[in-house]
Amino acid sequence: METTPLREKNFSRLLAISAIDVKDELDEKLERCYNVILGLMTNSTERENNEALNAYVSKSTQQHDEVQMGFLYAILAEPKMQVKSFQEVILVARDSLACLLNTTIRVIYEKWLKLLDSTKTQVIWLCKELVKTNSPGADTVCFSILRQVVGGDISSKNIWLAESMLDLFLDCKPFLGKNASLMAFVVYTYLRIIVDHGTPSLANLRQKEVELCVSLLRAHWQECQHIGRDLVRLLQNVARIPEFDLLWKDMVLNPTSLSPNFTGIAQLLQIRTSRKYLVGRLTPDMENKLVFLITKVRFGNQKRYQDWFQRQYLSTPESQSLRCDLIRYICAVFHPSNELLCSDIIPRWAVIGWLLTTCTSNVAASDAKLALFYDWLFFDPERDSIMNIEPAVLVMFHSIRPHPAITATLLDFMCRIMNNFSPQYTSQIRTSIFTALRTILEKRVLQSLSPLFDNVKLDKDLRNLLRENFTEFCSQEVKDEVLHKDELETELGGNNHIGENNLSDACFSDDDEESSIPGKLKDEIGFQPIKESAAYVPVDITEHLNQLGGQIHDLTVELMEESNQEMQCDLTDKLMQVVIQEEDFDQEMASTLSTCLCQILSPQFLNKLFPDEIDEESIEDSIGSPLFVIVRFLSQMSEEDPRRQPVLQLLGEMYLKQPRIGYMLLYFLKVSKGSDEKMSTYKDFCANLDNKDLKSCLLNDLKYCQSDDVRLFTFLIPDIYTHFPNIAVGNSAILNLIVSSIDGMQLQDLICQILQGHLQMFKSRETFLSILNASLEWETIEQYFLWQLVMAHNIPVEHILPILPKLEYGANAEALTNLMVLLKQVSPSWELLRPVLSRECKKADYFTVSVLKYWAQEHEDRLAELINLQLTKLNGTPKKRQRAGGTKKDYPSVDQILAHLDHMRQVCRNISFLNHENVQHALQQVQMTASDNQKTKYSDLLALAEDIDDMKTVRVLRGRKASNASGLSPKYLKSKKSAESDSASESSDEEVKPTSKKRKKLTTMDEDSD
Repeated sequence: METTPLREKNFSRLLAISAIDVKDELDEKLERCYNVILGLMTNSTERENNEALNAYVSKSTQQHDEVQMGFLYAILAEPKMQVKSFQEVILVARDSLACLLNTTIRVIYEKWLKLLDSTKTQVIWLCKELVKTNSPGADTVCFSILRQVVGGDISSKNIWLAESMLDLFLDCKPFLGKNASLMAFVVYTYLRIIVDHGTPSLANLRQKEVELCVSLLRAHWQECQHIGRDLVRLLQNVARIPEFDLLWKDMVLNPTSLSPNFTGIAQLLQIRTSRKYLVGRLTPDMENKLVFLITKVRFGNQKRYQDWFQRQYLSTPESQSLRCDLIRYICAVFHPSNELLCSDIIPRWAVIGWLLTTCTSNVAASDAKLALFYDWLFFDPERDSIMNIEPAVLVMFHSIRPHPAITATLLDFMCRIMNNFSPQYTSQIRTSIFTALRTILEKRVLQSLSPLFDNVKLDKDLRNLLRENFTEFCSQEVKDEVLHKDELETELGGNNHIGENNLSDACFSDDDEESSIPGKLKDEIGFQPIKESAAYVPVDITEHLNQLGGQIHDLTVELMEESNQEMQCDLTDKLMQVVIQEEDFDQEMASTLSTCLCQILSPQFLNKLFPDEIDEESIEDSIGSPLFVIVRFLSQMSEEDPRRQPVLQLLGEMYLKQPRIGYMLLYFLKVSKGSDEKMSTYKDFCANLDNKDLKSCLLNDLKYCQSDDVRLFTFLIPDIYTHFPNIAVGNSAILNLIVSSIDGMQLQDLICQILQGHLQMFKSRETFLSILNASLEWETIEQYFLWQLVMAHNIPVEHILPILPKLEYGANAEALTNLMVLLKQVSPSWELLRPVLSRECKKADYFTVSVLKYWAQEHEDRLAELINLQLTKLNGTPKKRQRAGGTKKDYPSVDQILAHLDHMRQVCRNISFLNHENVQHALQQVQMTASDNQKTKYSDLLALAEDIDDMKTVRVLRGRKASNASGLSPKYLKSKKSAESDSASESSDEEVKPTSKKRKKLTTMDEDSD
């Protein structure tokens, strides 16, 4: 076999890699297998080579696969030997080429973008040979290559690939006839890319694609109709081509000419398109990138990923058509789990909204909207998934505030497509859309549709159109209005009737399943964008301007007409100079002027305030807008200055219309050089508001800030705790706002502030415990963030343990886990041990036993001493004193301590701690005074003391010498003396003489334990 010598190790004959790239693992493996067959085929005759190959493949499956992969490498890297190599691999393969096929498919899926052009040519040649020999699995290879044909791409390489596979299928139509699944996929693929090949230079290719698709559809309609309703969508895109126009006429007027069982387009529209067709229009690389975007990227951090995706796949004019494929994939293929829906990952509707905004062609935008609503037109709850229709309604719902134009165009499209998609099936489509909307309400995707259909931001004509078509889903006021109008028309001789708009009151949507965050209070969270939209509604300020007079009117008009920001700032400065000197500036004038200013400055409230890069220059630029000119006037005036009151009135009125002014004022006071450090300006501002106190204002402003910009919110937090400690420190609502919105980087920033001494979030023990109690209802990640902040404050564990009794092992895993970590870091004391032992002992609760086991490993002597001391005290206490309240309520009883020790004996593998001298002494004390019930209940635990006692007795009988006259080891004497001195005040009659006698035997064993 003639070969070409291989070059350096970093050189690849299959992949386009540079000298500095690491050798690809699959490439290296194939090359190694190639070298194996080269070593086997060194004989002089072909027969000897075949015998050597057959002998080698007979040894094991591994050797068999190595030979196939070696010949695959030869086919891909040695074009001159491709025929010979293919013949050889057919002769030696014993698995119908399964290994070769699987490896080829892997190369296509994983390495196609890196393959050399010569290698791609060889892959196509191999595919043709597999098809010609009708090899099992050849259809899968064809399928994998077709997936590499990119929609919306007319580059030379993509055209070559599409044409190469087209020629293959034209030559091998009988092969397609035997593989119905592949045939339908070929039709779907080429129907989709025909629309991309409309240029004159591609006329020949387009004609061949038309010929293939029409011939397959007419000859194999029964198999092709399994594509489903998306086949109709693709046929509509090419309907003006004469061959497809004739096909359309047969589908509509003479459906049985295509197939005896085909009854018409309605039958096709009822079939849901299989996911494999929709997946096939995205390359594997494109699919991986898209799935990463909608499963890994956090909402708010997606811009750079979207920009990269757009540069890679959506940057050319031809790529406009690719957006339909992406939207169909997101709607009908990728259905997120409940866990993903509840996370902060970017939702599907946001990605679709972004794709819609990137459409620059009206035709592409219309096709993209049809792809989004396509499953609505034929929705059947029994066959179709709610996840297919959910993205469309959510992208409309969430775009009302930030992108009202998107919501408007989608609503308009939904109204018009209902009547214009297919006049023949208007009634069925209308029914399906109404069914989809009812399902959305039943499944609580949205609680109400009235925010969509009754929104004041929509154009008047569009609102009327929505009322005409979707009265059932409008608010009750709209229904009554429509009903009244129809009754009036009826009285005047009209023929309109109301038959189905008879539903109960619809309610405004407070939250929705997609965007809600579990663990938060409904009245605090809800769906923020819709609630915030009510804070400021654009108004026509013509009448308000007419109510202003003199210089205030003239300067306001100039400000409205000026677009340059620096000039706007100068005009605002002049305006404020006039305001503070105006003697008749009352509440009414402040309200009028505030309306005008809020409308004129409204773009500034939508712009991002906090800079990406924080430095002195960027901070100064961020407060260089006209709004902060007004704020600067307020902050620079002294509290005694009577001219300050008009500015306070004006800002107060603006705050009622645009609540974001609150946190903008906080930001200005933090970053401006001349601001007061105690934030007295903000306090005066809040005091000037009617029916508002400082606490409610601060909480409201922080909520708006957290919703708009988490980075700015985190930036303000240290100053909030510093200047408003009476409100912020110990406030669980503020802490929940923090931990529910920050990410790892922002948590790190807060902890850095804590360690530097700039931030103190906890103060008194009581408020701290109230926060911990409130946090038990929070989400897991929120609780973990809280505990990280707790640990950064070095709060003593003793201050945290009072919450321990109310923690359930199954329900409060977050708190118990962090408590275990904290207890692990300290040595045991009675203050720590007491609440741990006071927990009720349950078989499924491993908190106490885990803490005891760890302390037994690291602080064995101290833990044993504490347990001995407590059990000795309890056993030395007369029963009457115990019944009279001799032990405190939160002190562990003998039963509790024994239960935990017995649980420890059952759970832990190594119970050497229970053989410790002090523990043994305590168990012996208990055994002497225990009730029959206790002896029965803890018989196995108390038996440990008996066993050890028996062992010592045996050793004493053998004549082992005691270590001292009393029979007690020095270590035990010291421990016992300490215990007696500690407990003398509580039980003066504690001495138990039999213990000394038994301990003498224990000492004898201790002496000889070496």
